[in-house]
Amino acid sequence: MSSQKTLLRLFNKGLSFPSDQQKLQLELVNKITQNLLISNTTNYFRPDRELQSMISCITPNVTYHVLSNPDLPPHSLLSFFNFLRSRNFNITHILDIKAHVILLSRLFEARKFATMKSILSSVVIDGKLCCPIPGVVSLVGELDPHFAEKLFDMLFRVCSDNRLFEEAFRVFDYAKMMGLGIEERSCFVLLLALKKCGELDLCRRFFHRMLESGRIQIRVQSLTLVVDVLCRGGEVEKAKELMAEMAGKGQMEAAEILLEEMQSKGIDPNIVIFNTMIDGYCRRGLIDEALRVQDIMARKEIEADVFTYNIIACGLCKVHRYEEAKRTLNTMLEKGVVPNVVSFTTFIEIHCKEGNLAEAEWLFRDMEKRGEVPNVVTYNTLIDAYSKNEKMKQAHMLKSEMVEKGLLPDVYTYTSLIHGECIAGRVDEALNLFNEMSAKGIIGNIATYTSVISGLSKEGRADEAFKLYDEMMGMGLTPDDRAYAALVGSLHKPSSHGNQHHEIGEHK
Repeated sequence: MSSQKTLLRLFNKGLSFPSDQQKLQLELVNKITQNLLISNTTNYFRPDRELQSMISCITPNVTYHVLSNPDLPPHSLLSFFNFLRSRNFNITHILDIKAHVILLSRLFEARKFATMKSILSSVVIDGKLCCPIPGVVSLVGELDPHFAEKLFDMLFRVCSDNRLFEEAFRVFDYAKMMGLGIEERSCFVLLLALKKCGELDLCRRFFHRMLESGRIQIRVQSLTLVVDVLCRGGEVEKAKELMAEMAGKGQMEAAEILLEEMQSKGIDPNIVIFNTMIDGYCRRGLIDEALRVQDIMARKEIEADVFTYNIIACGLCKVHRYEEAKRTLNTMLEKGVVPNVVSFTTFIEIHCKEGNLAEAEWLFRDMEKRGEVPNVVTYNTLIDAYSKNEKMKQAHMLKSEMVEKGLLPDVYTYTSLIHGECIAGRVDEALNLFNEMSAKGIIGNIATYTSVISGLSKEGRADEAFKLYDEMMGMGLTPDDRAYAALVGSLHKPSSHGNQHHEIGEHK
C-alpha cells in the first residue's frame, strides 16, 4: 500500500490535464487500460482500430496514468512501454524520466530486477546517457527509500558497464549526498572497467572514495584489483600504504593477497609490510596466524626487529599465553635485538601476571639503568599489580614517583589504586582518590565506578552506592553484572559506617 501511495505522489507531482483535452485524454487512458486487460495473456500490446487512430494523441500524462494503474500487471505495463518505444516516441517526450521511474518502481515491487536493469540500459544511446541524472535526483524525495537505493545502484552499474565514467562518479556522489548506498559489487564493476580501459589513476582515486564514504564494506576482490593497478603503475609504496591502511581496519585476508601479489611481481615485502600484517592479526586475537607470518619472514631471511617481537609478545599476553610471550622476548634478547620501553613493559606485565612482583620491580629499575625511561603504561602495569596484591604503600609510592617525573596519572592509574583500596577495605581512601581524579578532570570508566560501588556495598552503604550508580548511568556507562550483584547485596547488609554519610563527589 505504501508503494502505491509513493507512485501516486510521484504521478500527481505537477500533473494535470488541460481542460479542453481532459475528456479525450481520460478516454484514451481507459481504452489503453481496457485493451491491455483484454490482451493480458499476451506480452504484446495490440491496439484495436479505434485505439490505433488515437495513438498519436498520447501525452506524458496518459503514459503516467497507464503505468501507475495498480490493476495492470508488470508484463502488461512492459508491453505498453515497448510498444511506445517501438513507435519511436521521443524518450524525452512520451517516455520521459518520470515514465521510466514509474515503470521501474512497478518492476521493483514485483522484484523483477533483471528487467529493471534492461530498461535502464535502454536509456544509453550511442554511448550517451539520455536520461539526465539531475532529473532522476529531482524525483528521489517522492520515492520509497529502498526503491531509490536500488534505482541509483542500477543506474551506477549501467554507467559502469557502458564506460560512462563521469556519469558513474556523478551517480555515486549524488547517492552519497542523499544517504543512499551503492553496493560494493557494483563499485567493483566500475573498478574493473577503469582498469580495462587503462584509467589507472581514476581506478585508484575511486577506490579511496569508496573508503572515504564509510558505507562500503571493502571485499578482497576490490582491494586486490587496486593493488594490482598500483603495482603495474610502479607505485609500490602506495600499495604498501594501502595495505597498512586496510590492515589497520581489520580486512587481513586482503593483506595476504597483497603479499602474494607483490611476490608474484618480483617485489619483496620488507619488514614494515610483515610487521603490519602481524599487528593486524594480533589486534584481532589471531595469534597463530601472526606467528605463521613470522615464520614466512624467517624463511625469506628477513630479520625480525624490536617491533616484530613486541607486537607478538603483546598479542600473546592479550590471550594469556604468558610463557610464550616470555620466550618471544627472550629470543629477541638472544638474537641481540635491543629492547625498548614496550619490551620492558611487556616483560614487567608477564612477571606481574605470574605473581613475581620482586622480579617485576627489579626489571622496572633495571630498564632505567639501561637508559629506557618508563612511561605511563609501565607505571600503570606495576601499580595495578601492587594494588591487586594489597601492597598499597608501594602502589602510592609509584604514583608519586611518576608525578615527580612529569608523567600524569590517568584513569587506569586511579582505577587500579581505587580498586586496591576497596580490596583492602579502605573505602573512604578509595572515595578520596575518586574525588581527586574527578577534580583533575579525569572521567571514570565502568571499572572505576564498579570498584567504588562494590566497596561501598560491602560496607552496607547502599545509599551512597546507589547514588554513584545513578551518576554512572547519567554518564551513559552501563554497569556490569558485578556492580548489580554488589548493589543487591548492599540492601541486605547493616551499615558499618554508622549514621555518617560520605557525600560522593563533594569536592567536584
